[in-house]
Amino acid sequence: MSRTKVVPIPVMGRHNINAYLLLGRRPVIVDAGTPGSGRRIAAQVAAHGVDPSDVSLIVVTHGHIDHFGSAAELHRLTGAPVAGHAADLGPFRTGRAREPYLPTGRMGRVMARNKNLHLRVEPFEPGVLITRETDLDDFGVAARIMPTPGHTPGSVSVLTGQGDLVAGDLIANSFFGLIPGRPANPPFHDDPLLNLASLRRMLALNPTRLHVGHGTPLEPDRVRRWAAREHRRLTRLAAAGRLRARTDEADTP
Repeated sequence: MSRTKVVPIPVMGRHNINAYLLLGRRPVIVDAGTPGSGRRIAAQVAAHGVDPSDVSLIVVTHGHIDHFGSAAELHRLTGAPVAGHAADLGPFRTGRAREPYLPTGRMGRVMARNKNLHLRVEPFEPGVLITRETDLDDFGVAARIMPTPGHTPGSVSVLTGQGDLVAGDLIANSFFGLIPGRPANPPFHDDPLLNLASLRRMLALNPTRLHVGHGTPLEPDRVRRWAAREHRRLTRLAAAGRLRARTDEADTP
């Protein structure tokens, strides 16, 4: 089995918003950044010695515009199909994230007022529709797409054969990636308890590192300790009737 290398592709700042390049027999891109960042991502792919036209697949981890904002543009630049989960088809097809955003804390409450989060971006139709765990060997990398719902209904992560977990917004670094190595919630979750269950399920697979959409890679043991504290916090909020979660149904094909 060929080894899959995970290469971060900064989209905004050094670590604020990340896409990733997976290098195996053929290259795969994970996430497509904010609107208008397609050429920047393609240029960074080329800087790593990869012809963008050789990219076999673009995996979008979920239906927020800082992750699928340039999916249509990257598809045109590379010719690669885009993979996305069926439960997030609504955002993909309309170019708009589900609203209202449900903040996980003060950072999310501030960011929810940012008009750029409420834009309509160029929509796309997934060429590869994900509904379950999906092996990526046919696309040239030793990795699997793993459904990890909670952040959005259709959130997915990518787990390589070496144990690297490209986790999207399953977990983040504190303050939108500004405090490296410190686990935290991203600014929003549709369903915090479901997201935490997905995170703990991925941790049970013993990943070697978690590569996130916002911040630097996280060490699994540190994330496990954070997850235990977060479980206690969410349990208290749920018992007090103070835990918000989206109740509308996910999209279906």
